[in-house]
Amino acid sequence: MNIKQYKNGLFLVFAIMVLFSCKNYFDVDTSDRQTEEKTFSSVEGFKKALAGTYTTVYSYYASQFYRYPEVAGNMTDLRSRGTGSLGEQYDFISDPEQEIGAVGYIWRYIFISITNANNIINHYSTFIAKNPGATSSLDTVKAQALFIRALAHFDLCRTYAQPYNYTSDAGHLGVPVVLKNPAPEDAVERATVKQVYDQVIADLKEAERLFGSNGSGDAYFASKKAVQALLARVYLYAGNWDEAINYATLVINNSALATGTDYAAMFTNLIPGKEAIFRLNGYLQPKSGNLSQVYSLKSPVYVPADTLMKLFDPADIRLNLFQKDPQNTGKWFTRKWSIAVDYNANTERYDPLVLRTSEMYLVRAEANLNKNNLAACSADLKIIIGRALDKDPQSILLTETDKTVLDRTITVERAKEFCFEGHNFFDITRRKQNLVRGATTASIVKSINYPSNYFVLPIPQSEMDANPGMAGNPTVNR
Repeated sequence: MNIKQYKNGLFLVFAIMVLFSCKNYFDVDTSDRQTEEKTFSSVEGFKKALAGTYTTVYSYYASQFYRYPEVAGNMTDLRSRGTGSLGEQYDFISDPEQEIGAVGYIWRYIFISITNANNIINHYSTFIAKNPGATSSLDTVKAQALFIRALAHFDLCRTYAQPYNYTSDAGHLGVPVVLKNPAPEDAVERATVKQVYDQVIADLKEAERLFGSNGSGDAYFASKKAVQALLARVYLYAGNWDEAINYATLVINNSALATGTDYAAMFTNLIPGKEAIFRLNGYLQPKSGNLSQVYSLKSPVYVPADTLMKLFDPADIRLNLFQKDPQNTGKWFTRKWSIAVDYNANTERYDPLVLRTSEMYLVRAEANLNKNNLAACSADLKIIIGRALDKDPQSILLTETDKTVLDRTITVERAKEFCFEGHNFFDITRRKQNLVRGATTASIVKSINYPSNYFVLPIPQSEMDANPGMAGNPTVNR
């Protein structure tokens, strides 16, 4: 399925009652679907559409998108191969024909999410013109849809396009910017990476305005704080250090860090977590192929590589999220996606973290490093390291004069902090690093120097065939 088919073939993904029944969206009988006009004829219809949109974002985050940057990176080993293991991405032999695997799946579900968000955004003005009294209710709905559309475009660009700094003006090929759902006859072209980022930032700034003074709320829904956190990340990727610092600071000043036992609890105790800014709710989502299975403590598909485990100090509280492999001395499993409290079929869920407070400190540290504000960079790194070691940050010994050492410390802290959360490979490419894997890797690829055409996934062949405006990626679209 290609971009132009989403409107006609999957229009009411968002309108189904996924979050209110035990069915996945795709299991819903389409014979009695509401019409588009009826869906957007009430505030309740907009809210149901938004609920369905969160569901499709969950669909790509809890599956291939969240795992791809771990498999393609250098901190995860693939222990077993099979359908859904992303072995092709591990070996950098991704096939454009791969429709149900990472190549086609990520593309498809991100565009479904964009389609759904567009329908909410584009029906907003018409509905408000007829129902001005609903403005306050729908402003936050539109703001959340704008956040989702921005996140989806950003995620798509990270996966199928080279990083922002690949060229000096970010004028290289990005991904399509889709603000209105295209008709079947439309030729949808790829924008430049700069154009994609400009639109992502524009959507987020509008969402920030619409949220008004309503700063934060339930971590399972987009909020003003989530918008500001995503802006901090986007500006970091774009090399806009001042704005990355500005937005990271706004979030830090309004957020907490999880400390002590609260740190592991946000992953294992079925709670949002003290430092969760935005995460996706796995309640009543399908359990097949989810994070708990690929990171299972009994028969995991993915395990921590030695390159990761050797980074930890023995006193690091983050080690509480690992478990020794009972059958392989010196090997470990991750417990990030295992439940440590009592649960049943009604309470079981796996909630991918998208944005959390720790990232904001590391965003600000990296941005300050690039501005040569080494003392400020060091101060934020000490907070993260001090939290990990349960020490006063002031007691942490860290140079404030050697930029190379601080840069290496950022790389190490990001690897430890965000392992198995969908960051590793994207960090390598945006920081223009070579991919270097450890001795334990079972991949045929031990290293790839930056830059490389293999650092992006191919555009799905179905999109190339159906859309005359689409250009492929060098080498990987063969």
